[in-house]
Amino acid sequence: MKFTNGYWLTRKEIEPIYAVEYGYHRIDDKTLYVYAPALHIAGKGDMVNVPVLTVAFSSPGENVIRTEITHFKGEARKGPFFKVNRTDTDVEICEEEDRIIYRSGRLEAVISRMPGAWQVDYLYEGRPLTRSGYRNMARMLNRENGKSYMTEQLALDIDEQVYGLGERFTPFVKNGQVVDMWNEDGGTASEIAYKNIPFYVSSKGYGVLVDHTGDLSFEIASEKVECVQFSAEGESIAYYMIGGDEPKEVIEKYTALTGRPALPPAWTFGLWLTTSFSTDYDEKIVTGFLDEMKRRDIPLRVFHFDSFWMHGFEWCNFQWDEAVFPEPEAMLKRYHERGMKLCVWINPFIAQNSILFAEAVERGYLLRKTDGSIWQTDMWQAGLGVVDFTNPAAVKWYQDKLECLIDMGVDSFKTDFGERIPVKDIVYYDGSDPVKMHNYYSYLYNQAVFSLLERKMGKGKAAVFARAATSGCQQFPVHWGGDCTANYPSMAETLRGGLSLGMGGFGFWSHDMGGFEQCATPDLYKRWCAFGLLSSHSRLHGGKSYRVPWLFDEESCDVLRFFVKLKCTLMPYLYSKAVEAHERGVPMLRAMVLEYPQDRMCRYLDLQYMLGDALLVSPVFRESGEVEYYLPEGRWVHLLDNRVVQGGQWLKENYEYMSLPLFVRQNHILVTGCRNDVPDYDYTEDFTVVIPEFEDGAKSSCSLITEEGEKATTITAVREGTKIVVDVPGNFRWNIKKIGDEPQRVEKDKQRAILILEE
Repeated sequence: MKFTNGYWLTRKEIEPIYAVEYGYHRIDDKTLYVYAPALHIAGKGDMVNVPVLTVAFSSPGENVIRTEITHFKGEARKGPFFKVNRTDTDVEICEEEDRIIYRSGRLEAVISRMPGAWQVDYLYEGRPLTRSGYRNMARMLNRENGKSYMTEQLALDIDEQVYGLGERFTPFVKNGQVVDMWNEDGGTASEIAYKNIPFYVSSKGYGVLVDHTGDLSFEIASEKVECVQFSAEGESIAYYMIGGDEPKEVIEKYTALTGRPALPPAWTFGLWLTTSFSTDYDEKIVTGFLDEMKRRDIPLRVFHFDSFWMHGFEWCNFQWDEAVFPEPEAMLKRYHERGMKLCVWINPFIAQNSILFAEAVERGYLLRKTDGSIWQTDMWQAGLGVVDFTNPAAVKWYQDKLECLIDMGVDSFKTDFGERIPVKDIVYYDGSDPVKMHNYYSYLYNQAVFSLLERKMGKGKAAVFARAATSGCQQFPVHWGGDCTANYPSMAETLRGGLSLGMGGFGFWSHDMGGFEQCATPDLYKRWCAFGLLSSHSRLHGGKSYRVPWLFDEESCDVLRFFVKLKCTLMPYLYSKAVEAHERGVPMLRAMVLEYPQDRMCRYLDLQYMLGDALLVSPVFRESGEVEYYLPEGRWVHLLDNRVVQGGQWLKENYEYMSLPLFVRQNHILVTGCRNDVPDYDYTEDFTVVIPEFEDGAKSSCSLITEEGEKATTITAVREGTKIVVDVPGNFRWNIKKIGDEPQRVEKDKQRAILILEE
């Protein structure tokens, strides 16, 4: 939605109303209303025939300010609206001669009262964040179509980077991009995204959530290179300014506002294998996969049945295709007896040939058109209709169908689609605005499925595998990054998407190891397996071909086995980071800028990441095995070969398939487990405290977490001169391991170990 023709001129069809200056204000309890006329008011006569923008400042929580800009208040305001966790927050409103200050915690909005100089400055602890000033805040009328838009432009500083806005496969730094908030099915090789999140994070330490669920456009240093512009149709727009000391703190506050990720059960962190999308499979083939994985000693934890577990023309009927799976309940029981968890694919579409279609139509559970008929399409499934999740009865009906599958033995659901949702001539049960519902539908869909799983399985035992998302959907993990192509550029696109999504508080993320479209070369498969097993969640999935390793080559089996077992061993550390994501909203897979916001080199890095706060991972994206990566300052230890490397530099190396840049951060404890065959086991039994390089005086602590996500104890390590003292309170059987430079001697008792570095 662009309104200008260069910096000076508006487009010929656009009639703007700009906030020109402070007019007057009033205070209503904890809300400040500022009235900004569109002209300079020199006398009483200027108060006639002049539009006025109403700017309301409020605070839903400490260090968060909501700014709402309204032209006409009488506009019908249909939902849906984002669910925001509001707390009773103390605010301070200071009325001064030349300005008004609205303060929440350490964040403040400063409104200028100077004539002809409209400006709102946002500051955190007195540090300038951004501002809205000359010709930034406006209402735009398109005279040709009669549509009105509200727009805001927030200033960008020199060398300021913008991140987030959902699962985006375009460059990680969003400066220079136009980003539209519109969920679509586009694959990784496009600017289209399955998960559009109207929230961005700045390298300066603030975040902006635009409180609009529908069609919203961002121009990030594009229409005006000095600003982030966002705009939406209507007569009102609102945004939340979130202040923090650094980007990671901003994400914490954002997820406190919109919801923290639920903690997925530990078994979900193991290896997932699927049938792939359109392959031929039955119980014999699936059982053969399981047998072969076991024979080759490749730990497999979850098997996923993709779309064709149902009849090909009847998605969704939630019934197993009897011609292929004649005894599904017995089959699932046999797989459970093998120790498998089971997942099946679903979507919110009901095909006309499904036995459920007539039932859904009769009861009014499908989206209708304005003429009262059912909205239908032949795209994807013949004559399909879409479940209306704004109807509580439809939600229960849908959940009842899924509950039967859970009772049969299904442990999880992959909630596919949710982004192909119609908007033209659509009527929702609750009267929601169809355009606003287009993206928000994914929230209702995933909420319905996740809440059912949580009710049936218990808190901390539920997990969906979701595709479409909007703000707040991080509460329903895990989220999947597809559909990628089987080549190295797409592998890199996938990582960019995961890093961008993580900047929006999505704690858990997976992708199709080996690529979805086409079939990977053995080389690519092996490199992608290493990357996938060093993500929070790990899934082998394809389109028209299977993804079992022996179909690529024998070495693929060795590589997959190695990294699956490595991940299982790392689970005490990884699950502690999962708990951190659940409690704080900080993603497990973190862009380098989150851990190193002051390192200018890290601001643009999108081919490597931190897995938690202690592990640096740089996947190999070239067939040659060559990888170029950056280590921030400090002494890093390679986890697999024990090399100590001084940071603050770029390195270019070649790696074999059994390795990649995987480094442990200086001064950070790493806890590993005693098992490598399953991800879910007793992490408090016979664990190992891994000590990397420590600086003199450095102190580190970490939580030892149980399989249920409970804190068992806090492990601390401190270096005092030539000694590192490690304390493990409690009654545990544990080991100590120093990586990097070897200690000369180790003294250990039940709760303490002392590493003597020099005698």
